[in-house]
Amino acid sequence: MNKSENILQKIQAYPIIPVYYNEDLRICTEILKACYAGGLRVFEFTNRGTAALHNFKALLTLRDTHFPDMSLGIGTIKTTDQAKTYIDAGADFLVSPVFSSELAALTAKQQILWIPGCMTPTEIANAEAAGATLIKLFPGDTLKPSFLKAIKPLFPDLKFMPTGGVSPDEESIRTWFKAGVTAVGLGSKLFQREDASSQAVQNYSWLEERCRQLLLFLRSS
Repeated sequence: MNKSENILQKIQAYPIIPVYYNEDLRICTEILKACYAGGLRVFEFTNRGTAALHNFKALLTLRDTHFPDMSLGIGTIKTTDQAKTYIDAGADFLVSPVFSSELAALTAKQQILWIPGCMTPTEIANAEAAGATLIKLFPGDTLKPSFLKAIKPLFPDLKFMPTGGVSPDEESIRTWFKAGVTAVGLGSKLFQREDASSQAVQNYSWLEERCRQLLLFLRSS
C-alpha cells in the first residue's frame, strides 16, 4: 500500500477534517493541539496567506515531535509550483478548489493523495479519469447533500468530501453522511466560539470538546 492509499484510509477512519489558516503561528499551534486532543487525526492547513508556508513547516515540526499519528495536509493548491513546494516541505496530502490535469499527473507521479475540488458531474468525471479517488465537493453550501444523492450513483467507485456548507452540529453531520460522504471538511464554523465576547483568557478547551462531540455524532449515527 502506497502513501496515498494510507492517507485515504486515515481519512476514512477519522472523517472530520478541520480546514484552517491563520497568520499567527501561536494560534495555529493551539488550534492543532485542540483538534488533536479532541480526537481528530487529519488536519488541512490552507495556503491562503503570506505566512502559509512558514506556519505549515512549523506545524509539521510540531506534529513530528508530539503528534506523529496525525496526517497534516495542505489546501488551496492551484498550481504545480505550489504543489511541489508543499510536497517538498512534507505535506501528507494536497487539496485543491479546482480540478487540474497537471496537478493530477504530478501527484500521481509522487504517489501523494490529491483531493480535487469539483462542482459539476463533468468535472467529477474528468477527475475520476485522471485517477482521483476522493473528490472535494466545493462549495458544499451551494451543492448541498441533495446534489450528492443525485450524482453518487453515477460514480460508484469515488469517495466524496464536501467543504463549505457543513456545520459543526449533529443535524448537518448526519445529513451529509446519510447522503453518502466519506468525510467532511469543516472551515470557519468549526472555529467560531459561541462565547466570543468573553475571551479574556485564550484557551481552546471549547474546540477540543467540539471536535470530540462531532466524532460522537458521527459514530452514533
